[in-house]
Amino acid sequence: MKAKKLQQDKVNIITLGCSKNLVDSEVLSGQLKANDIDVAHESTKLDHNIVVVNTCGFIDKAKEESINTILDQVELKKKGKLDKVYVTGCLSERYRGDLEAEIPEVDAWFGTLELPLILKQFEADYKAELVGERMLSTPKHYAYMKISEGCNRTCSFCAIPLMRGQHVSRSIESLVAEAEELVKKGVREIMLIAQELTYYGLDLYKKRMLDELLRKLSDVKGIEWIRLHYAYPNKFPMEVLDVMRERSNICNYLDMPLQHASNNMLKAMRRQATREEIEELIGEIRAKNPGICLRTTLITGFPGETLEDVEELKDFLVRMRFDRVGIFTYSHEEGTSAYDLEDNIPAEEKQRRAQEIMEVQQEISLEKNQEKVGNVYRVLVDKKEAGRYLGRTEFDSVEVDNEVVIQSSKKLPIGEFVNVKITKAYDYDLEGEVV
Repeated sequence: MKAKKLQQDKVNIITLGCSKNLVDSEVLSGQLKANDIDVAHESTKLDHNIVVVNTCGFIDKAKEESINTILDQVELKKKGKLDKVYVTGCLSERYRGDLEAEIPEVDAWFGTLELPLILKQFEADYKAELVGERMLSTPKHYAYMKISEGCNRTCSFCAIPLMRGQHVSRSIESLVAEAEELVKKGVREIMLIAQELTYYGLDLYKKRMLDELLRKLSDVKGIEWIRLHYAYPNKFPMEVLDVMRERSNICNYLDMPLQHASNNMLKAMRRQATREEIEELIGEIRAKNPGICLRTTLITGFPGETLEDVEELKDFLVRMRFDRVGIFTYSHEEGTSAYDLEDNIPAEEKQRRAQEIMEVQQEISLEKNQEKVGNVYRVLVDKKEAGRYLGRTEFDSVEVDNEVVIQSSKKLPIGEFVNVKITKAYDYDLEGEVV
């Protein structure tokens, strides 16, 4: 007969890596809660006895952070402060065998698609009827929505297909149902995420269906902003821009990671597009939707990248004038086709190139922000910090983009919209007063 526990289990989930991982943790939290298991996300109270570490395995820095976090939790277990340490996510999916041997103190390892197996550790059942139900770890006025899993692209630098598998779209019906549940929780903004948004529907409906999904989500009462993250330039479905123009609650915002602009690098990265094609696409996007905010992400230090390639990338930024740019330094990942190439650029040089490129973008960002001074924008109030309110325009996503410092003599409700007249511009932020 099983001994009865004196104290009920409490689970703390620690999430590392991207917003897709965050959604996975929220779904796990929702399932545990539905099974009457006490659960928290990144609790600092240390009143839990079980930890689930949801790891990232994307690039070297992320892997190092994941391993250090696992080791920290194992140390707490050794000191008797934890009963169990479980590990899931991308790092666990990719290196499970090695990690099991190196960190035997971990009680169990799980891959990215093994939620039912994690629940079994808690003698909990996977509740299929809870699809779309989750315990939000973001502020209640915004949430991420994962519309598909995996990726069919073969970019030479990317290990994501190794960890997440092939592209699998979720049905439009399930996503609409999830959006309706999110609205009931107070969500005003949903950010659509996937490894590649623009592939959505090809597997399930035999055609690209992102535009149709947007229409259906846009019809959900209570959703004020829908934001698009991670579009792919090759065969971009232009009809998405028509929906963006037609529907006032779809943000004029598109996150399209391009990775590079030199044809040599684009070919080596297997990006399926040339610089000329990319520039033409950006021109078409802006012609169709002149007010759109374009965000991109770049990689510097890919094997064989020359200083000429870097200059070409800088020239591309000057010509294209993106509103938002993020940059990574290349990480040499086992199992990718680029792993066969020599990682011949030192880490310091990769970082120097990244800094040089961002200095070009910094000037562009300041100029674009200065153009906004005197204009009034609808701003979503995200938080109050150090006695001031911080919010975002429709042209800014959470954590990665600009913030608006809001001056107001009155109390502003978090998660509500206010009209703000911009009075000051900085490199990456704006300041304004409520009107």
